[in-house]
Amino acid sequence: MAQLVVGLVLFAIAMSFMVEARLGVSPWTAFHQGIADAFNVSFGAAVLIIGALLLALFRPLKEPLGIGTVMNVILVGPVIDLILWTIPDWETLWWRVPALLISPILLGLATGLYIGAGLGTGPRDGMMTAIAHRGVKVSYARWSLEAVALVVGWILGGDVGLGTVWFAFMIGLCVRAFLARFTIVQAAGSPTADSS
Repeated sequence: MAQLVVGLVLFAIAMSFMVEARLGVSPWTAFHQGIADAFNVSFGAAVLIIGALLLALFRPLKEPLGIGTVMNVILVGPVIDLILWTIPDWETLWWRVPALLISPILLGLATGLYIGAGLGTGPRDGMMTAIAHRGVKVSYARWSLEAVALVVGWILGGDVGLGTVWFAFMIGLCVRAFLARFTIVQAAGSPTADSS
């Protein structure tokens, strides 16, 4: 649980850094920005609302629902709004470029922690695995979802730029590295193993 919570908070920090850098964001972040603008809600609220809508699809799609999935929806959005409210707007590139460079690394670390805890994937990852369970390769499922999120986000005004390319290049490497390090191997029949 501690690893899960730390991972989710770091996830929110990484997304906040990406948004504050204003140099291009990940596909899902662009999508959330577009939804926030279209419906005049905060960025964190958009993250929470989209997460909750995706969560509602888990049962009809027969995807496993863990406590980590629910906590992802509840925790990440409000923490993002708190961080964006707390930190000042970064006007100089001396702050924005380092924030951009570190964000996919921090996001990879966060993903490794919260998924590695074995308490459930995030709602967006759940959609990817739901598609994969229907015969589509995981990589194709991920690319398809992120392509749709990116295009819709861009149309709605999401921040697509060089940072988007940097994120796409780095995130897979970072997640792979940290997930291998932080995955908790559960004994068969343990209570935690069943919840993943």
